[in-house]
Amino acid sequence: MIDWKQIDTVLLDMDGTLLDLNFDNYFWKEFVPLNFAKQRGLSIEAAKQQLEPLFKSMEGRLEWYCLDYWSNALQLDIAALKAEIAESIAVLPHVILFLEKLKLSPRKVVLVTNAHRDSLTLKMQKTALQHFFDDIISSHDVGLPKEHQGFWQSLQNTQVFENHNTVLIDDSLAVLHSARQFGIAHLVSISKPDSQLPNRQISDYPAIEDFRALMVGL
Repeated sequence: MIDWKQIDTVLLDMDGTLLDLNFDNYFWKEFVPLNFAKQRGLSIEAAKQQLEPLFKSMEGRLEWYCLDYWSNALQLDIAALKAEIAESIAVLPHVILFLEKLKLSPRKVVLVTNAHRDSLTLKMQKTALQHFFDDIISSHDVGLPKEHQGFWQSLQNTQVFENHNTVLIDDSLAVLHSARQFGIAHLVSISKPDSQLPNRQISDYPAIEDFRALMVGL
C-alpha cells in the first residue's frame, strides 16, 4: 500500500487513526447530552435535539474542535468532563507496534491533530504515545483546522516536508481531501476508526482496518 522507500515524512492523525474514536463518539453523542440534560432539567432526547444542530453548524470549523468554545457555548466544563471518562481512552490495534517500527526508521514522524490542546494533553497522559513523535501539532496552534488549505501551508513552513515523499494517515475524508488538494502525494484512510462500529466503505483512498497493513517494507 505504501512504498516506504519513497517516504521521508509521516503525518499521523490522532482520534480515529491512532486512538479509538469510540471515546469521542460516546463523549459528544452521549456524555455531553447527559450532562447538558442534567444542567437544564431536560430529558436526554430533548438535550440531543438541542445539541445536534449546534454541533452540525460547527463541523469542519476550528470551533468544532475547541473545548473552550463548547465550554462557553454549553456552560459545561468540557475538559473536566473528558477527564471524568479518561479511562475509556484507548489505542487502536497494532498502533504501538507500527509506531515502534517508525521510530526505528530514519523518517520524520509528526502528529497532526485538530484536537484542542487540553484534549491532546489528556490523551497523551493516558496513552504515553508522545515519545514516538518528532513533533506534535494541533490545529489550534495554527489557528486553522486541517480541512483548511492554510493549515497545510503553515505546517509545511514549520516542518519543511516535501509533498512527493510525505504520507498522511487520517480517518477524516474531509481532511484527506484538503491534503490532496494541497498536493500531499501519499494518503491513507482508516476503515474502522471506531472499534464499536462496522467498517466504513471507502473508495477515494486506500484504507486500512489496522496498521499491520502498512508494516510491509517498513
